[in-house]
Amino acid sequence: MSTTIKPRAAFDGTSELVIAGRRLSPTTVFDTYWRFAAERQRVYERKLAGQVGPWTADPILARYRFTNCYRASDRVSQHLITQVIYRGPSEWSEVFFRVMLFKLFNRISTWRLLTAVLGEISWANYSWQAYDAVLSGAFSEGQRLYSPAYVIPQPPLGELRKHRNHLRLLELMMATDAPAKIASATTMAAAFEVLKGYPGLGDFLAFQFLIDLNYTSVLSFSEMDFVVAGPGARDGIRKCFGLGAQGVEAEVIRYMADMQEVQFERLGLEFSGLFGRRLQLIDCQNLFCEVDKYSRVAHPHVQGVSGRTRIKQGYRADSAPLTAWFPPKWEINSEELPPAECLEQRR
Repeated sequence: MSTTIKPRAAFDGTSELVIAGRRLSPTTVFDTYWRFAAERQRVYERKLAGQVGPWTADPILARYRFTNCYRASDRVSQHLITQVIYRGPSEWSEVFFRVMLFKLFNRISTWRLLTAVLGEISWANYSWQAYDAVLSGAFSEGQRLYSPAYVIPQPPLGELRKHRNHLRLLELMMATDAPAKIASATTMAAAFEVLKGYPGLGDFLAFQFLIDLNYTSVLSFSEMDFVVAGPGARDGIRKCFGLGAQGVEAEVIRYMADMQEVQFERLGLEFSGLFGRRLQLIDCQNLFCEVDKYSRVAHPHVQGVSGRTRIKQGYRADSAPLTAWFPPKWEINSEELPPAECLEQRR
């Protein structure tokens, strides 16, 4: 039987936490963060095991869409890892090109469109005119090219259409040797600064794209090295800790990652991780985004930064089978890739 996530009237653990030299008083949403993580992971594990729904008795989780606890286990990340990164030419410049092309749109259907029409995606055979023709044709037919997961701003690179400017951005990255600069960075923070230096890529996107590049076999940064709190995470942190956490969001995220076992045990929650892998900084950052959304319904009286009060996306079942294959360097699965997509079925 699934455990419903129940809001607590008050924080029943330590009355204050000291993070980055600040004394923070956790709100009731702090406990919900851990309860949400435990139940959301159970939902994922039940789906992966092939169990028939419903997978949870929690009415909020059942009604609305929430990402998985582990970023790499979400469908878009899984498609990137299993169908984009580890297929095709293995030279670093080619892998970088594929990752950035995929992520600039962050939409599986856009990648499928490009591969169905153009065949193997390769920087060596890249043509702005060919790629633009495919994307502009789809756009003119009313097809969505971008994921609604988060806003990807248009870089000011002289084109009238957003997708054309993103192709120009990708060309700029390749022309200025971004792959080599990132590969030679000695820290994740240094690699982040390389990406952040390109037009249209602020803190949030530069960090998210770096995490995606770090799924490759070329980069070997630990996901515990560095974190950037996005807007949604800052909302969730505010709801968990109040105004006192403003300006130390990265340290708060690190506290959550460092103390996860203690907090799960305190609340009597079972959480075995992702095949034994602990929550990393990026996962704890994402969980703050999801708890921000969850608490709009569970704790409507607790205010965040944005003031949003509704969850926009309802849950819709996806008939596509789940995959659970992760970068081999994580050593949590075999190195044998899941089957490649059959593009003929997608045309």
